[in-house]
Amino acid sequence: MQIKMDMMQTTALAVVVYYFGAWLKTKWKLLDRFCIPAPVVGGLIFAILNLILKQSGILQFNLDTTLQKPFMMIFFTSIGFTASLELVKKGGLQVVVFWLVASVLCIIQDGAGVALAKVMNANPLLGLVCGSVTMTGGHGTGAAFAPIFEKMGLQGALTAAMAAATWGLVFGSLIGGPVGKRLIEGKGLKPRPELYTSAEEQDATKNEVINYEEIFRSLALLLIAIGVGAVLENFFKGLGITLPSYVNSMIIAAIILNVGESTGKWHINQQCTEILGSIGLNVFLSMALIGLKLWELAALAGPMLVILITQTIIMWIFATYVTFNLVGKDFDAAVMAAGHCGFGMGATPNAMANMRSVVEKFGSAPRAFFVLPIVGAFLIDFTNAIIITTFANIFH
Repeated sequence: MQIKMDMMQTTALAVVVYYFGAWLKTKWKLLDRFCIPAPVVGGLIFAILNLILKQSGILQFNLDTTLQKPFMMIFFTSIGFTASLELVKKGGLQVVVFWLVASVLCIIQDGAGVALAKVMNANPLLGLVCGSVTMTGGHGTGAAFAPIFEKMGLQGALTAAMAAATWGLVFGSLIGGPVGKRLIEGKGLKPRPELYTSAEEQDATKNEVINYEEIFRSLALLLIAIGVGAVLENFFKGLGITLPSYVNSMIIAAIILNVGESTGKWHINQQCTEILGSIGLNVFLSMALIGLKLWELAALAGPMLVILITQTIIMWIFATYVTFNLVGKDFDAAVMAAGHCGFGMGATPNAMANMRSVVEKFGSAPRAFFVLPIVGAFLIDFTNAIIITTFANIFH
């Protein structure tokens, strides 16, 4: 028996799953204590239930995730509306540092993957598939490189890539919150938003009006940024440059924000924008998690399982001792370490959910939310592709 859900029904299911996860966090304090995001809690439970029903031959859900991308666009565009020039000046160098840190992780992931594959007499390319191809790269990079690896002699590369990426998505979402919590509490770190915004700006944000007019105005600006971002995307494509759709929207949002601030002609209501962004993130991530095909993990036999468990341990250690120390050793650095677990093993939205879960518990981290999306959504793809190609040419 199959249950086919259209895009509205799938979205409704995602919302229900989110609230189930939030409710479960109130009942099982361990989940809240370790900052596991509500969409991850509810979404994973649904994905496990879906796996059991499918494997038992009882029922299968066919979900239409058409609205997943629009909600994702709303979230990332809301981040663009926080990228003031003042923040860019104060946190810009961190983008370069974090980019280098993330690139080093790619090298370590691929080196560990290839080494373990060789020790277990497996194809070294399998080590790459379980390395930065799917850990830092996610499902998209895995799908892109799988046909290339198939031609190089790795049979079943696509299946292995999808299974490894699914593993990364799940465990990157599970370890990020605990990593951030441990660093913040263990080192007694406190949020320092005053380093990035003046007391007057903080007071202005706190005093912002939240009503229908302001929320609708904020939504209108978000949609305008997304629409103009699509035009910018086509412009870049014409130049032979391909950027993720949400990066273009983030650029337009940042331009709207800074033009408004410099001319004084308009003001971005940060509280309303954050509310809309949170809605976008929670619905998007819930939809992504309920759509997980956990039966793909059945491909995780022998060498793959060993490599992926090792990658999870590496990510935990790297985020705790390398990412945190090199990006500032402060509260924002701890939040970025939690986020690095998300995109270092899964995807940028998972990183943002990890960070959102941490800041909801401990306080704001503006630098982290500015730096990580730029690296995770855009810059790392360039270096990761070069690193993967280099390893593949050496070891295939």
